[in-house]
Amino acid sequence: MKLSVFTVATPDLTPEELVLTAREAGLDGVEWRFKGVPAEAKDEAPSFWRNNLCSIDPGLSDTEMLRFKEITEAQGLEVVSVTPYLNSLNLEETDRAFRAARLLGAKMIRVGAAGYDGSTPYPELYEATVRYLKEAERMAKQYGVKGVVETHHNTIAPSAGLAHRLVSHCDPEYIGVLFDPGNMVHEGYERFKMGLELLGPYLAHVHVKNAVWTQDGARADGTAGWRSEWAPLASGIVDFRTLLYDLKSAGYDGCLGIEDFSGQYDSKTLLKAFAEFMRERM
Repeated sequence: MKLSVFTVATPDLTPEELVLTAREAGLDGVEWRFKGVPAEAKDEAPSFWRNNLCSIDPGLSDTEMLRFKEITEAQGLEVVSVTPYLNSLNLEETDRAFRAARLLGAKMIRVGAAGYDGSTPYPELYEATVRYLKEAERMAKQYGVKGVVETHHNTIAPSAGLAHRLVSHCDPEYIGVLFDPGNMVHEGYERFKMGLELLGPYLAHVHVKNAVWTQDGARADGTAGWRSEWAPLASGIVDFRTLLYDLKSAGYDGCLGIEDFSGQYDSKTLLKAFAEFMRERM
């Protein structure tokens, strides 16, 4: 297995700083965040989801985007993915991301799965997402880039089982699953081995982060209240030694991409610590 970084986790680094740091840490690839910075956020301190300095603005020209390919490959790294935010199921934005991925030589993009907040019945969201994924599959064939659905809380794909239900309508050569055990601490936990056995050829990528549940006061009826929150890799619920064992058992040989939101380390230290942590367990 190889190591990569999703640049949402390194918001304070410029792209040039990121690729140099990733190479020095011994990583193999970069997953470029594909999202513009809101105009009102540009004077803010760097942050994961707002003023992220390590992002590709979808509005850049082809020449400007190619800079990201050039600086990545100059450090001996691969462009693993272009990673947008597509849970609105917008096909125009999806096409733009596929096109950018082909331009940069990326293997995959993250496609969407409808968000779930209880206001729209699951069956409606399921049908809409399946229709969307069939269109995304057509684009994947056109561009030669795989689309992956991430296991993610607050969507209709929080678990391997529900993600598989969506992607099973598609060819695993073109549509797969991004397995994220850290997200599954918040919602969607299944035994890793079972989920990986179910996904089979749909398993396309893995993200690495961790989370915990913390007691948070009491509910109205007097029972204990709980909340989930991000945690350092070594301090959360995910057992990475078991995860890696199960991934090996499933024959997975792709990337493990760091996406840590715990704030334990600055970005440069994070990449080095991640590489050391994973290699001790691989």
